[in-house]
Amino acid sequence: MTTFDFMGKRRIAAGVSIVLVLVAIASVIIVGVNRGLDFTGGVRVEIGFAAPVAAEDVRTVLNDAGLAEGVVQNYGSETDILVRMPPVPGVDQSEVGDRIVEAVQTRFDDVALRNLEFVGPAVGEELTEQGGLALLVALGVVMLYIMWRFTGKFAIGAVTALVHDVVITVGAFSVFQWTFNLPELAALLAVIGYSLNDTIVVSDRIRENFRGIRRGTPHEIINQSLNQTLGRTLVTSLTTLLVLVVLLIVAGEQIAGFATALTIGVVVGTYSSIYVAANVLLTMGITKQDLALPEKEGVEDNA
Repeated sequence: MTTFDFMGKRRIAAGVSIVLVLVAIASVIIVGVNRGLDFTGGVRVEIGFAAPVAAEDVRTVLNDAGLAEGVVQNYGSETDILVRMPPVPGVDQSEVGDRIVEAVQTRFDDVALRNLEFVGPAVGEELTEQGGLALLVALGVVMLYIMWRFTGKFAIGAVTALVHDVVITVGAFSVFQWTFNLPELAALLAVIGYSLNDTIVVSDRIRENFRGIRRGTPHEIINQSLNQTLGRTLVTSLTTLLVLVVLLIVAGEQIAGFATALTIGVVVGTYSSIYVAANVLLTMGITKQDLALPEKEGVEDNA
């Protein structure tokens, strides 16, 4: 078993977390999140070609036509292209699809329009509200569950860690202006589940050690608990990251945002389960009395 003094560095870790969270919040407020087609409304165009075509070539044609904000990718086969275009300033949204097809037809022969879908801005705003509500409900349910399974202090620590993970992940998308769509929102919910699972494993071991170890300060007991669960935490994180790296390399542009959000969330979630949740417990003054088993009335009467 490792013997790292995790809690000895807790103040440094807390400083790093506070800086990252503040930068993320400032970026979201000042710069904003680059919301994609699912949230802003726009046009989804499927185009068929007579011969294989590279998505990069189609993207270049659209950039030259003043349609530079869209996502262009192959789908199904090398002769099919999907274009997802958000609203274009100064252009009626109903005309964007026609402009995309016209721009492509000027450069390529035998171009066929497979499908054209229009997503209104009202739908996008509704999805934004529902997505935010889903995150809040998830965090609320997590707090209630942790309070029922452990104590209020554990619940505050767990929710603090989850908020920490979500804010930093969203902040990364804001800082680098990566497109944020429904798959990325789904990744945030997955991050909550992943981080919660790791936090519960660590919290369960902390509770067991507080009840089973007779001597030792809260600092020492939490350190011992983190060292006991470190191997499991690292193995889980590394195997998950291995899959996500493969997705980032081979899955294409459509899934790249989802894999990126999950990758950031897994890394930050692993860190927070060690340093944020446990740090909050020490800051709130967790004691053995907080986790002591209630005495049975029958035993008390016989005594």
